[in-house]
Amino acid sequence: MSDSLIDTAPLLVFGAHPDDIEFGCGGVVARESRAGRPVHLVVCSRGEAGTMGTPEIREAESRAAAAILGASLEFIALDGDARLRSCAEHATSLAGVIRRVRPSVVLAPSLSENQHPDHAQLGRLVRDAARLARYGGIAELKALQPHSIKSLFYYALTLEAEPRDISAVLYDVSDEDTLASWVSAMEAHASQVRARPYVDMQLTRARMRGLSAGIGHAIALFPADPIVVDRLESVAAAARWF
Repeated sequence: MSDSLIDTAPLLVFGAHPDDIEFGCGGVVARESRAGRPVHLVVCSRGEAGTMGTPEIREAESRAAAAILGASLEFIALDGDARLRSCAEHATSLAGVIRRVRPSVVLAPSLSENQHPDHAQLGRLVRDAARLARYGGIAELKALQPHSIKSLFYYALTLEAEPRDISAVLYDVSDEDTLASWVSAMEAHASQVRARPYVDMQLTRARMRGLSAGIGHAIALFPADPIVVDRLESVAAAARWF
């Protein structure tokens, strides 16, 4: 992908917990930010239910990681870690964030039910919020102009959380600067990486995805809706290397 072709409208990324964005799609954030796109991260809990690290430590780690990635960051209070509910109130709150940031692309956790229940719940909330952000008649959002995003993509935190019914878009994160930023951002979550080899796990997934397409590393993103192009040249490449 040519960096000169990257949209400069904001990229908005949602995570349920302080490290989700970095582990799940940190390489995407790093490259988009380096290419000149404003990136805003929204974390929907402070990891209160986690075994490793206090909420204060985890918030500080997230802020350090966001700085490494070149992104702005905010925390929003919904139900708290391990308590997230899929409800109209929360979807409307997230729609307000979308209207305020006015992104062209939004990333959210996969809807696949796997591991932490907050991940799929947040994915559903963001999906609903992206639609609500368009509607002009919602009373709670009257102070903000309606906004339509171009694309919603899901990211997966584990191999098992990757949707089986959606073809992946492989995002190339092979260049050294992107990989270095991504690794540093993941390692900023020191309270978590001391517990399990999360960095190796994510790099191995990205390496396998990349090798399957003849590149170094790739992060799989899963479109919520079909991708529309008006020229075949808009599709840069396909994962037909073997």
